[in-house]
Amino acid sequence: MTDGPLVLGIETSCDETGVGIVRGHTLLADAVASSVEEHARFGGVVPEVASRAHLEAMVPTIERAAETAGVSLHDIDAVAVTAGPGLAGALLVGVASAKALALGLGKPIYGVNHLAAHVAVDQLEHGPLPEPCLAMLVSGGHSSLLEVADVTVGVEPMGATIDDAAGEAFDKVARLLGLPFPGGPHIDNAARSGNSVAIDFPRGLTRRSDLERHRFDFSFSGLKTAVARWVEAQQRAGVAIDVADVAASFQEAVCDVLTRKAIDAAQSRGIEDILIGGGVAANSRLRAMAVERATDAGIRVRIPRPGLCTDNGAMVAALGAELVARGRTPSLLDLPADSSMPITTVVA
Repeated sequence: MTDGPLVLGIETSCDETGVGIVRGHTLLADAVASSVEEHARFGGVVPEVASRAHLEAMVPTIERAAETAGVSLHDIDAVAVTAGPGLAGALLVGVASAKALALGLGKPIYGVNHLAAHVAVDQLEHGPLPEPCLAMLVSGGHSSLLEVADVTVGVEPMGATIDDAAGEAFDKVARLLGLPFPGGPHIDNAARSGNSVAIDFPRGLTRRSDLERHRFDFSFSGLKTAVARWVEAQQRAGVAIDVADVAASFQEAVCDVLTRKAIDAAQSRGIEDILIGGGVAANSRLRAMAVERATDAGIRVRIPRPGLCTDNGAMVAALGAELVARGRTPSLLDLPADSSMPITTVVA
C-alpha cells in the first residue's frame, strides 16, 4: 500500500449500480450502470425495478471497473459498500455482493454511510478534506448541512430537509413543466435561457419566525406547491407557460436558500471551508452562486466535478480508502443493509 490502500467500492442505494476502484486519493476506475431509462416512464424510481437492474448489472460492472483500473480483484486491500441510507431492496443487492466478494477474496469489508461517502469523494479531486469543514449535501432524497471534523469517525448534523429534498422538488417541478425525468439536468438546461427574477417564488424557512426553530433546516414542499399553483393559474387564464422563466425562477429560489443557509451555518461555527456534494451539486447555478457568495464571505468552497456528485462507486471507494488508511475497524460479515442509516454512523 505504498501509494495508499487499494479499495473497491460498491454503490446501489438507488437506481445506479456504481463500482469504483481507488488507490489512496487516486481514482483508478468509476464504472456506472444506470437504470434511469427504465424508471423514466414512471416519472420516478421504482424500487423493484432498481433492485432487479442492480442484480443484472453487478458482475459486469465489477469486471469493467477492474479492467479499467488494470488490477486483479485479488490485488485489492478492502471492499467498501453503501450500507445505507437508501432503498432497502437496492441496498441488499450491493451489500450481498460486497459480502460475497470480501469473503471470496479474504478481504475486510466496510459497510459505509452513503452521505459520508458523498463528502469523502471530494478527496479524489481536491486532496485531503479540511478539518473541520461544513458539508452541504443536496440530492433527490437529502438536503443536509453537516459539520465534518473527521469523515471516518462521524459528522454532526446541523440541518436537514423537513419535507421534500431539493432534488425531489426538481423532479416534481420538471413533471409540472412537461420536462423529462430526472428533472434536475433538464431544469438547469431550460433555466439558461430564462429570467431568474421573472417570478417571485417563496424561499422556505427563511422568515424570522422560521429561523428561530429551523435556522439550518430546509423545506421545498411549499415552493413546489407555489410553482404548481402559478402554472395552474396561467393555464386557467389561457396564458402560455414560459418554461424557461419558470425553471429559472424556481432554480433561483432553491439555490438562494441552499447557499444562504450553508454560509450562515459555516459562519456560526467559525468554519472556513464548505464542501458541496450530492446530485444537485451538479447544478450550474448552485455551483456559481455558492462560489460567489462564499467568496464574499471569505469562505472557500470545494465542489467535485459533476460526474462525482451523482451516485457512484468512486465515492464509496474513497471513503473506504480513508477508513483503511486511518486504521478504522472493518464491519462484520453479517452487517445489515439499513435503509434509514443515520448520518452519525459512518461504518455499520
